[in-house]
Amino acid sequence: MPPLSRHGWAMLGLAFATMVLLWLGGDAVRVALRYEREAVLNGEIWRLISGHIVHFDLRHLALNLGGAALMVLLFAANYSWLPWIWILSVSVVAIDIGFLWLEPQLIWYVGVSGVLHGVLAAGAVAWWRTESKWMSAALTAIVVGKLSWEQWQGGLHLSGNMPIIVDAHLYGAIGGLVAALVLNAWMGRAKSNRPL
Repeated sequence: MPPLSRHGWAMLGLAFATMVLLWLGGDAVRVALRYEREAVLNGEIWRLISGHIVHFDLRHLALNLGGAALMVLLFAANYSWLPWIWILSVSVVAIDIGFLWLEPQLIWYVGVSGVLHGVLAAGAVAWWRTESKWMSAALTAIVVGKLSWEQWQGGLHLSGNMPIIVDAHLYGAIGGLVAALVLNAWMGRAKSNRPL
């Protein structure tokens, strides 16, 4: 697996620094930027993005940063920069659409874990192209198993007393899966259209 490019490390560092700085801003920043259904419906559409980069507390931030670091180590080299922007964007949009259309009872949300599940799903798709079938099948089983468990039993108890919105994980994973499948189809078409 090739290492993450210098630009990739710079962007990851910027994302980490942004999340930490926003956490240091305290409750006022978190409340001003979190996803809030009523605020979004009243025109505060930035919350559809900013809600994914603010966090409930320091434990939540640490778990999400650790998860992001793991995703980078496992999957960063599987796609170039633009495809990753596509995957992250589709994951965010899938979560936001899921919240607005399917979760009218959800008052507020913070965190990047849903987007990380999109990365996980896209990484699993990439592994079917790049890794052994055994590793690809194992990763796919882990992703499907975790999402199924959360839908059946609720969130894993790593987060203490923090509320876990497991549907964010599901919507994010669906977004990442769709984004990766579209990329695969596009890459397949691009290869088949190359002149001989």
